Amino acid sequence: MKLAFTLLAWQASAPGLNEPADWLQWAARTPCIDATQPLARPRFLPMMTARRLTGGSRAAVECGLALLKRERVDAVVFTSRHGELERNLRILTALAHEEDLSPTDFAMSVHNAAVGSLTIAAAAPLVSSSLAAGVDSFQQGLVEVATLHAAGYQQVLLVDFDGAIPDFYHPHLPAGALHSPYAVALLLAAGDGCRCTSSPAENVESGELPQSLLFLHAYLARTTAFTLKGDR
Repeated sequence: MKLAFTLLAWQASAPGLNEPADWLQWAARTPCIDATQPLARPRFLPMMTARRLTGGSRAAVECGLALLKRERVDAVVFTSRHGELERNLRILTALAHEEDLSPTDFAMSVHNAAVGSLTIAAAAPLVSSSLAAGVDSFQQGLVEVATLHAAGYQQVLLVDFDGAIPDFYHPHLPAGALHSPYAVALLLAAGDGCRCTSSPAENVESGELPQSLLFLHAYLARTTAFTLKGDR
């Protein structure tokens, strides 16, 4: 797979990283995330909406709103490997214990809850989709963006995110896997400023950072060609 885009704008949030200067310093060294640091408080997200969202979804919607405030967006693609994992574990635990379910957890447990929250908070009836493709979720999001470009949507917002991974799942994840919430938002147009190719990785379940964070690291380090390592 080979894809090319023009990256018009970006916004990202992760523990200890929020401002552009923070991310530029991060790109100057080996990519890693310090999970002991806090996520930044939302500046664009209404308080009542923020309270209904988990950490990863909150970061994703906040990053999306930041770009919508300053750029034209024609369509939106959200990608997330785990989606609303925290909420779904709470629902399953409540069912196992024969307890009442939280109405908020039930209503917000679907995979497209975050992208729906973005369009509602922005009061923008945008064409949107929400994808999950395992380790390759960001890669498949880029494919979705390319199809939207081909359909005539010129500026497409791609937001890749995940929330905190509950302790229950840690034994099933590879050593070094990121357990903290993060979000990377990219406003992409057609062009060839950034070129992406895919190649099979020797171990797609390695403890590397998610593809979107590795992409952002390469971009900020001024690497215009980027290889997405995954199982496709």
